[in-house]
Amino acid sequence: MTVVGHLPPEAHGAARTLAARGVSAGDHVAIDSPNVLPWLLGADLLGAAALVVEPTWTAADRAAVFDAARPSVTVTGSPEPAPPVPPHVGDTRFYLPTTSGSTGTPKVGVRTRSSWTRSFEALGRIDGPVLVGGPLSSSLFLFGALHALWCGATPWLRDRWRPAEAREAGAVHVVPAMLADLVADAEQRPGPSALRTVVCGGAHLGEALRSRFAEALPETRLIEYYGSAEHSLIAIRRHADAELRPLPEVDLDIRDGVLWVRSPLAFDGYLHEGAVEPAGEWLSNGDRVRRTASGGLIVGGRGETIVHSAGTQVPAEHVESVLRTVAGVDDVLVTGTPHPRLGQLVTAVVQARRAPSPAELRAAVRAALRPELRPRRWLWTTQLPRTASGKPARAAVADRLRDGTLDAVPLGGEPTP
Repeated sequence: MTVVGHLPPEAHGAARTLAARGVSAGDHVAIDSPNVLPWLLGADLLGAAALVVEPTWTAADRAAVFDAARPSVTVTGSPEPAPPVPPHVGDTRFYLPTTSGSTGTPKVGVRTRSSWTRSFEALGRIDGPVLVGGPLSSSLFLFGALHALWCGATPWLRDRWRPAEAREAGAVHVVPAMLADLVADAEQRPGPSALRTVVCGGAHLGEALRSRFAEALPETRLIEYYGSAEHSLIAIRRHADAELRPLPEVDLDIRDGVLWVRSPLAFDGYLHEGAVEPAGEWLSNGDRVRRTASGGLIVGGRGETIVHSAGTQVPAEHVESVLRTVAGVDDVLVTGTPHPRLGQLVTAVVQARRAPSPAELRAAVRAALRPELRPRRWLWTTQLPRTASGKPARAAVADRLRDGTLDAVPLGGEPTP
């Protein structure tokens, strides 16, 4: 059994190369190569688990990850094609996902084959070719590439996202910022497209972006999923659904507004000095959620996205979802900057191709948010710093705001109290 069915000859070549270097079932392999898939699939053939090195890690991050994973072998370059290798039998650990690093040093998890093959089944089949718009060092995009292979489709692997290229694909795996680019491209250059399915994960989508998608790409279905590197899939919202729907096999418990999950799709635990610290039966990543009357799931963000300003807890992701409805706004990140009296000043960093209208931004938050939740400081950038998975890098933005190196300019804001 392997994580996908048909394997390319290069995967068998990778397995033979790894076996010649002493790799066997249960070992850890670090992949420090842009050609990730054959090495990962080759390690899986042997029953070994692969760690994909993120090129943007700092030296300290890399050292911490390698100390946690303790790989026996690090591979570079590309393997040569070779005759088939018999696959290792059993549901072994095949992948060592790392957290995105958006809020701190990456941690290393352990995932079995079945946790993802069952996730592929829950997501369902899509027609290819499948454009994967980001690097496979991100677990989200690696999931997309392996899902494509599981579907029997050809993955188009790209390290750089070009939304116009999606017109030629049958399906695409993206994060919300990429989806916004895709919609903007379709709005600016309407015309025929082969694209039939868009799979989007990584963060909450606002209703405004969904509406724009439906209008700009009426023949394309949108599948939105909610999950994490630890949980895998938790809930899915398909094209015709009004809400995110938890998977039938996933049990949810909301404790003081925070989501806890018990799932057969979850990871095994975190690695420390090469050994697994088993995960508990119930897991939480701190997401604040609520259930609707019809059983749907509304995700409100994590505790670390709370800005503490003047005694008020400001949910950054909620403010961000309001600002994404403003015309011309591609993305936004809300954070707190130090203030001598308020503790933190609610600060919005708006990504847009052109400087957005301060009046329109203020009007949007006045219409939707109480005064204490509204940003008091406004900045504009053409590109937010991002993690490897394409999410806005909160820690990087906070650091650059603190030391004055963020590539952003002030917009007119409300007076600071």
